[in-house]
Amino acid sequence: MLLGQKISDRVAKMRNLPKGIDQRSACRHPDWTGPDDLEIKILEIREITGWEKPIYVKIGGTRPYYDTSLAVKAGADVVVLDGMQGGTAATQDVFIENVGLPTLACIRPAVQALQDLGMHRKVQLIVSGGIRTGADVAKALALGADAASVGTAAMIALGDNDPHWEEEYRKLGSTTGAYDDWHEGKDPAGITTQDPDLASRLDPVQAGRRLANYLKVMTLEVQTIARACGKNHVHNLEPEDLCALTLESAAMAGVPLAGTSWIPGRSGF
Repeated sequence: MLLGQKISDRVAKMRNLPKGIDQRSACRHPDWTGPDDLEIKILEIREITGWEKPIYVKIGGTRPYYDTSLAVKAGADVVVLDGMQGGTAATQDVFIENVGLPTLACIRPAVQALQDLGMHRKVQLIVSGGIRTGADVAKALALGADAASVGTAAMIALGDNDPHWEEEYRKLGSTTGAYDDWHEGKDPAGITTQDPDLASRLDPVQAGRRLANYLKVMTLEVQTIARACGKNHVHNLEPEDLCALTLESAAMAGVPLAGTSWIPGRSGF
């Protein structure tokens, strides 16, 4: 849901939407209803961009094996897999809490799809949804992803939920560290808003430095974990470097339960 209060004159013009009216995202894109349509759309985009730009297809964490297979067969260069921890909460609670698979449960089936098609490491797999630390990235890489993407964590690094705005967060019925109603366009930190007064609060230079520091530290964390596993490159991390502490995580990740060589559900997903 894109609330009408966020559709300013600028956004309305940019997206060809009526100003101030709530917009609901359709469950299907009108340009394609199946894999054949997706392949045609990808070819159209390639022609428009002169075959110079890689085509990314982003899929939600619901049927990662089949959706990854469809995206690859349709001609995608990159598959972005988004687990249920992703997003900015701009939907109903019933969706937030019950729709989608956890990111951890999505990676192995998606990697398996690429391997079955002989396209692993040829079509890139980017994992997103709840990625916060270098350890999260290292685990995703070890499970077979090529890269990880951050969203909410980057917003926090820019300055969202800054304690400096605690009083204003309270006025919105939230508190520092818990505010996530970014879709309402009332962000006190001035990051996820079209309100010019709020937006003026953000110092882009300072925010950029904070984000750069966050990404540098995350990179160092991944590199440190790779070295601890005896690897000279983060992309040399592999499932054999992992074990799980619970039955659930062992089954979802397809790695042994700690202290054993047993992988729950090894016979299939």
